[in-house]
Amino acid sequence: MSEDKVCLGAIVGVHGIRGEVKVKSFSDDEKHLTSYGLLSNESGDKTFELKIVGHSKELLRVKIKGVDDRNTAETLIGTGLYVKRSLLPDLGEDEFYHTDLIGARVKNKSGEVIGEVNALYNFGAGDLIEIKLLSDKTLEMLPFNKTFVPTINIKEHYIIVEMMQFAEDEGEGNEG
Repeated sequence: MSEDKVCLGAIVGVHGIRGEVKVKSFSDDEKHLTSYGLLSNESGDKTFELKIVGHSKELLRVKIKGVDDRNTAETLIGTGLYVKRSLLPDLGEDEFYHTDLIGARVKNKSGEVIGEVNALYNFGAGDLIEIKLLSDKTLEMLPFNKTFVPTINIKEHYIIVEMMQFAEDEGEGNEG
């Protein structure tokens, strides 16, 4: 993805037969999805004019101009909705977009680099940060909060994490 775009949401399903789609918004305010004009897919080769028409649980019901039937809407499932970063408001000193963390070095409390940020997710129970560990290239997820990610340094592009320790990692697992 180009660094000049930010993903505001993703099409995750369809609603009805008239081309409405369900959108998972990645913004703290649903109005941001339509506040910046046309949105595009990740590659930028398709643009979308959106109108929020309702809600379906925690998702938005959205009408996309020119998408008038269910079959066409279904082809868009999985599409990210991007806006040019230059259209977004300036952020405060300690604010950032999740996309700013992708690729950031991940350090432990001792300052040793242990991996890099692979992705951020929210499956409904809060934000999770996915880390690709340097040691074995595995992916680990942690809650994205001050307890597990006490330090975020956007300028130097790193975070400090408190990795979770499980009883079995310490040889104290349940036997039998």
